[in-house]
Amino acid sequence: MAAAALLLAAAGAAHAGGDVQRGQRLYEARCGGCHSVEADRIGPRHAGVFGRRAGAVAGYDYSPALQRGGVVWDTRTLDRWLADPEAVLPGQRMGYRLMDAAERADVIAYLAALAASRPSTASCSADSQPRC
Repeated sequence: MAAAALLLAAAGAAHAGGDVQRGQRLYEARCGGCHSVEADRIGPRHAGVFGRRAGAVAGYDYSPALQRGGVVWDTRTLDRWLADPEAVLPGQRMGYRLMDAAERADVIAYLAALAASRPSTASCSADSQPRC
């Protein structure tokens, strides 16, 4: 955990056009009611979200829209999703939109910084999936 904190601090003010530290605060305030970085809650965990196909966290009960959507999460797709999930994948179950573009950029920067501090999900086995 200390290493992740150092990496976030080193990421500093901007990553992918957003502020990582503001993104962490926004994530905790706006996303934390349903999501966690490390554990599935109402929504799936976000550890390793960058580069992951939507609907791919083993054991999470996704909507059919997400299971068959074919979306791979990156800066562009996350921005579109957070702005209007229903427009991206009609029939999905997320009932929240993050309307402010700067706030979306900050949250995405935070998720990207987390991805930079984790092992690649491509190298994760089914046994290590919760940590990836």
